[in-house]
Amino acid sequence: MSGARRLTDPETIDALRSCVHCGICLPQCPTYRVLEEEMDSPRGRIYLMRAAAEGRTSLTPGLARHLDLCLGCRACETACPSGVPFGHLLETTRAELTRAGVRARETDHRTLRTLLEVFPHPTRLGALAAMTAAYQYSGLQAIVRGLGLLAPFKRLRTLEALLPPPSAAAAPVPELTSARGKRRGRVGLLTGCVQRVFFPHVNAETARLLAAAGWDVVAPRSQGCCGALHLHAGRLDEFGGFAHDLMRAFPADLDHLVTNAAGCGSALKEYGHWVPGAEDFARRVRDVSELLAEADLPLRELPVTVTYHDACHLVHGQKVRNEPRALLRRVPGLRLVELADSELCCGSAGVYNVLEPEIAGELARRKIERIRETGARIVVTGNPGCITQIAGEARRQGLALEVLHPVELLGRALLEG
Repeated sequence: MSGARRLTDPETIDALRSCVHCGICLPQCPTYRVLEEEMDSPRGRIYLMRAAAEGRTSLTPGLARHLDLCLGCRACETACPSGVPFGHLLETTRAELTRAGVRARETDHRTLRTLLEVFPHPTRLGALAAMTAAYQYSGLQAIVRGLGLLAPFKRLRTLEALLPPPSAAAAPVPELTSARGKRRGRVGLLTGCVQRVFFPHVNAETARLLAAAGWDVVAPRSQGCCGALHLHAGRLDEFGGFAHDLMRAFPADLDHLVTNAAGCGSALKEYGHWVPGAEDFARRVRDVSELLAEADLPLRELPVTVTYHDACHLVHGQKVRNEPRALLRRVPGLRLVELADSELCCGSAGVYNVLEPEIAGELARRKIERIRETGARIVVTGNPGCITQIAGEARRQGLALEVLHPVELLGRALLEG
């Protein structure tokens, strides 16, 4: 089970009181930029959480709704001069709402429950992927879209629009990929849930690049979900169960545990906060860009222009900003154009884009506007949700855009030794 973090804990109340209400976070908050409502800003949400923690108000459906509208992107943490740990406070309060059974009527809890029953379970997600591939290959998708059959079903229509084009089935990453050249050590690879099912090529390239960088890569078949979606939903007991199962799946002698999905990596790096005894495991977690940035990879020329979108839980959750850019700049011939508002959420945020499609859609629209301004036709980002969201909106707008994980682009440039 996870640690019993409560809203009334002195540590939590002190963190809430550390907010000085300066408002520096407001322009960095995606929901505030879209809705322009004080209670849908970090400052407003902290005010509500603090009032509940201090007993000045109870946990209400209205409070729950303002927290449900938060993407959990944590851009406010990056902006905050007082170091308020907004992500921990949000998740603690959501856990209190879950325990108390307080829900916002406007939030689609049925869809959330369904997504939490499918997405963190690779076997179930794999079955869903097989069905969606059949739906696409059979021509049924074209018929459904042409007749507008999903028009009355807003969330199902949103989910269907996010489906990536079907790809050829890929073999799972081997349980051991041996280092090439000078050996640097031994790492575990989190293969994830969405990454494993919908982006297996990203896992394959991750293992290949790490091996080229000198790492033995261990990818246990028994590993499951990291629990990130349950953590962000405030379901801490279920999250703790996922965390313990995942830690048991990996050998104890690893130098690092490597992730290639920003949301998973952020959750793993915070196991020590939520899960008693997980501190050492959490300290060894690295995003793949952090390890590859230290490596001397042989790279061929790749004459392309790309731009980079900062995945929220990579830049704000893990504070990894420079390493992906440094990797891209290392590729000969590659031209990297900085993206305006690169750190602003694209609207994916786990399953937020399905639960709140209007706000998520507006954020995606704005992201594509900024991407158009760069002139790049390749966008690189380190999270499967961001890849799906940006690619989906590009298709909707008719923009020819390739959206890749950094390891995909590096893989294209890697000279085999």
